[in-house]
Amino acid sequence: MTELSEGHDDPFGLHLAALAVLDDRGVVVGWNRRAQELLGHSGTAVIGRRACEVLVDPRELPAVREAAAKCRRAGGWSGVLKVRHHDGRLVEMGIRAHAVPRHDRVTEWMLAGAPAADVLEWQRDRAVLDGLFRRCPIGLVVHGTDLRLLRVNRAIERFSGVPAADFQGLPTGCFLLPDDARKAVERVRKVMETGRPLVYSEQFARLQWDPTRERVVMVSSFPMEDPSGRILGVAEMIEDITERHRAQRRLALLDQAGSRIGTTLDVAETARELAEVMVPHLADHASVDLLRPVTRGEEPTRALAGAVVRLGASSVGAQQAGPPHPHGDPVEFGSDTPQARCLAEGRPVLEPVLPPDWFSRSGHQGAHAPDLGVHSLIAVPLVARGLVLGVMTLWRSRRPDPFEADDLTLAQELASRAAVAIDNARRFTQQQQTAFALQSSLLPRAVADQSAVEVALRYLPASAAPGLGGDWFDVIPLSGARVALVVGDVVGRGIHAAATMGRLRTAVHTLASLDLEPDEVLSRLDDLVNLLAAEQEAAGERPVDERVVGATCLYAVYDPVSGCCSLARAGHPLPVVTTPDGQAAPLDLPAGPPLGLGGLPFESREIDLAEGSLLCLYTNGIIGERHMDADTALARLCAALTRPADALERTCQAVVDSLVPERPSDDVALLIARTRTLPADDVASWRLPPEPASAARARELTAATLSEWGLDHLAFTTELIASELITNVYRYAGGPATLRLIRERSLVCEVSDTSHTAPHLRRARTTDEGGRGLFLVAQLTERWGTRYTREGKTVWTEQPLTGTLT
Repeated sequence: MTELSEGHDDPFGLHLAALAVLDDRGVVVGWNRRAQELLGHSGTAVIGRRACEVLVDPRELPAVREAAAKCRRAGGWSGVLKVRHHDGRLVEMGIRAHAVPRHDRVTEWMLAGAPAADVLEWQRDRAVLDGLFRRCPIGLVVHGTDLRLLRVNRAIERFSGVPAADFQGLPTGCFLLPDDARKAVERVRKVMETGRPLVYSEQFARLQWDPTRERVVMVSSFPMEDPSGRILGVAEMIEDITERHRAQRRLALLDQAGSRIGTTLDVAETARELAEVMVPHLADHASVDLLRPVTRGEEPTRALAGAVVRLGASSVGAQQAGPPHPHGDPVEFGSDTPQARCLAEGRPVLEPVLPPDWFSRSGHQGAHAPDLGVHSLIAVPLVARGLVLGVMTLWRSRRPDPFEADDLTLAQELASRAAVAIDNARRFTQQQQTAFALQSSLLPRAVADQSAVEVALRYLPASAAPGLGGDWFDVIPLSGARVALVVGDVVGRGIHAAATMGRLRTAVHTLASLDLEPDEVLSRLDDLVNLLAAEQEAAGERPVDERVVGATCLYAVYDPVSGCCSLARAGHPLPVVTTPDGQAAPLDLPAGPPLGLGGLPFESREIDLAEGSLLCLYTNGIIGERHMDADTALARLCAALTRPADALERTCQAVVDSLVPERPSDDVALLIARTRTLPADDVASWRLPPEPASAARARELTAATLSEWGLDHLAFTTELIASELITNVYRYAGGPATLRLIRERSLVCEVSDTSHTAPHLRRARTTDEGGRGLFLVAQLTERWGTRYTREGKTVWTEQPLTGTLT
């Protein structure tokens, strides 16, 4: 039977309860002040009278008699009855009754009463307290002021596996590993010292008798006080959130992987990103090994364990060297290793617990663990589009808990995402290699052999921008020992830009062979770009940014005989000229519209270049980098060109080092030419009048000059060539003629006149008296042709110096 409580909040406590004593006949023999306060009856009014007469309403007699009967049978009773107040109203009271035996064998009954509402509230509080310690799934720990455990509930018993009674009197945190116990003690001490609660703090709770299992708990701590405010201890609500924490960690890892893996279209970088994401969130060590064909952008046909390359590795701690194979080294896995099975079968392997002798077993020596302290392993194949690209290996050595099935599922998800990124990077690499091969085939492989200039070239593809660029350069030998220098840039990127660059370069070669003026060459190119753009528009090719919308170009022709250089540009950056004394400055040249606008004129400019001058042509990648403005870049370019006597290759590299970053954002094409002039005694020129005798005079001058040059073996053919060309001028052109002989890598014979009429090569009939001159010239020379100037035309021929043609 429940006795009267001494609790300060118990409504049946001695200081709160209404007390009455009844003898065995139901007569009131005792009445306290609290009973008078609650029911209004004074002690003198009720003592000596039957309780049923004073305190019970007649309507409640059946209930009272039933309760009295139960009380006599059981020796006590508790429940709710309606008691009559002094003013006649009924008061619902919670009542406890129990027998009080006396020495004279007379039994009296002690009744304790309290308002029913107070009793119900107190009962609910007791039920809550009982629920917290017996039924609540959340752990409850009560700490004393001496930092020892006073009580724990059954949830802590289930969590720890230790009976709740065994915790009483133990130090706080006694069942945790030292690091976790220290944090628990600090938390309780802080709450006890400050009196302020700590809500929802996370802590690792690794038990001493189960250190390999990592648990995470959510702890809310609050002080316990008596009515005076004195702290009696600290209570903590502890919830096991291990699974929730793991789920959140997995989601965070998946989110991090989505933002970090595949940021570039680079196979090696993607492999490194995958390894770095895994550590330390999922593993202590991670390595990513790809099949060798994948690293080259090729599609693997078979997953061979002996043909992989390590491209990603990461380990916990700066002092860790990581897996023994550095980046880019080949790795060989034994046939019985998890990695080999992954590659061969395309399925993951989980080794939750590795026995101590695992690495010494036959075949496992090739498993390449980062250190012999690892105790758990996961190997996951990297599979995309049904192709095994490589294998990812995860190890645990520092973290005590082994890999579980959930870890394997997460690793597979991450590996699957990374494999798609790696395959995209592989396919991009393959396309880039194909495109670069195309682009390389379109650019000049070697500089043509000529005497006019010494050249140095650089082509640097952009490393950051997607696709190929349309930058190009060229050095084209022309007639009369001249040379054409060309630099151009097609707008846009990709295969379309590269292919258009190749078409423009071919067109420039064709136009150069016609010996057109620079402005005329650009006009013809402008027409071609418009035609290409119209073709692509008509075809409806996509995407739009790959359409040919224009190009820029700079075309220059240098004559080593006169030292004159004629230039024209179509929206291209200004060339830089360095004089022999080291003065470098941009050349003031009319801008001209970019190619592709159509209908706008181009303008040429002629300048005289002394021997040893530098002419620098380049594309926008040299001065258009974002890390500096164009004026600063142009100043740096000029500064790098102020030593014209230095080796040209060294000067070219100095320009690159000064202006081009390690990873340029735009393609760079650079052409630097050092001018040469032909010696005066290697050039002979005469002006001949338009008369029949001029042909004989041309033969005499030619013979005498070739004899002086030691080229007597070419005298006969050259005399015939000069005679025929001078005769054509006299017959068909009218006006004076100019005969010029040039000795350089070949013997050049030129005849110029003021007519723009083109000479035609034709086959004469047997009865024709003429028409065989140009035919003879074509048979006797290695090359011949006609170029036009504003003053007329020049017919030129070339013969090798080593002998006559056969």
